[in-house]
Amino acid sequence: MAKYGKKASDTVASAMRRRKRGTLTSSSGRKVKSREQAIAIGLSEARAKGAKVPARKSSARKTSKKR
Repeated sequence: MAKYGKKASDTVASAMRRRKRGTLTSSSGRKVKSREQAIAIGLSEARAKGAKVPARKSSARKTSKKR
């Protein structure tokens, strides 16, 4: 069974095209230059649209540990 849906790959492809054109920006408003960051933004957008994308890994999220 596929891990990612077609809608998710379309969204990532769109983010990659925007990066190549120079119009993709991060949440802080800066232009995205790295391929990895463009993929991450595309997957995040796909998740927001409700596409079939696996949940983020728990280690990738920033959380504060209580001591």
